Amino acid sequence: MMQALLARRNIVAVGIIVFAILPMFANAYIVFVANLALMYILLSVGLNMLLGYAGQLAFPNAALFGVGAYTSGLLRLEFDLPYWITLPAGAAFATVIGLAIALPALRLRGLYLALATIAFAQAALWVFGHWNSVTYGGAGFRVPPMDFSPLPLDPSIGIYYLTFIIVLVAVPLGWNMLRSRVGRAWVALRESEVAAETLGIDLTRYKAYAYVVSGLYAGTAGALFSALLGIVTPESFDLFQVIVHFCMVIVGGIGSLWGGVLGAVILVWLLEVLRTFRDLQEIAFGGLLLFTVLVVPGGMIVMIKRYLPGWNEPLRRIGKKR
Repeated sequence: MMQALLARRNIVAVGIIVFAILPMFANAYIVFVANLALMYILLSVGLNMLLGYAGQLAFPNAALFGVGAYTSGLLRLEFDLPYWITLPAGAAFATVIGLAIALPALRLRGLYLALATIAFAQAALWVFGHWNSVTYGGAGFRVPPMDFSPLPLDPSIGIYYLTFIIVLVAVPLGWNMLRSRVGRAWVALRESEVAAETLGIDLTRYKAYAYVVSGLYAGTAGALFSALLGIVTPESFDLFQVIVHFCMVIVGGIGSLWGGVLGAVILVWLLEVLRTFRDLQEIAFGGLLLFTVLVVPGGMIVMIKRYLPGWNEPLRRIGKKR
């Protein structure tokens, strides 16, 4: 057990070091892809809390990702506000929308919940593309570049390290949350809402917590995404993004925080490899998802656990029904 614990810490430490020093020796494209991976780590970890730990079959993250991007980008464009204001504003507004989604979603379960949240994602996409007076419609808009003065940082490097620091804070916070009373309550309602309610767990409150936390992570990623790309368009938040986020959780490992991290890195790499073959992306995603479900149903994190049997995570076990 101790060896597995040390091995896990070593693997995490190596990953942190690689991301920390990457801009020092990699070209601009590699740094850009690594930055995308960091942003999708935030998305995947947030969705995994909602889907894998709280057991809510909901897919609002693509829309909340877009809400964070549009809010931050528009505040920057229209009011010329600094990013230290627009980034938290984008994250906060996405969190509020996440809570607003939770209120009606609390009445739904299973397939009905999934369909309702996908419908919300499509409605948000329609707003992004047709509310011309605010969102600039289908053409989108350009976001003024981030300024890191007085630090002598190129904007792309500055955004990279800002994202890196946020991930370094957000992932351990998520880890500690899963080990807390909130995490235990999420798993209890995931396994059986009736049993959880019998134990005195407030289902409404803890489901709302899951939507809020997931919205916070997605909104933060979206705000950073708009700063990185320098342009915000509706197609960046379409139904394909819903599929991408879901695949990250399943491929990495549902109900595993580190599985979410691993899934984000794998899927971003796959997206970039197949970027010039958009039609093949969907085929590759479907094939990878099918392989994961049939061969390693616990996700790629299971393959790591085969070599490190003591690799445990807080409340990782998933019931047989999964």
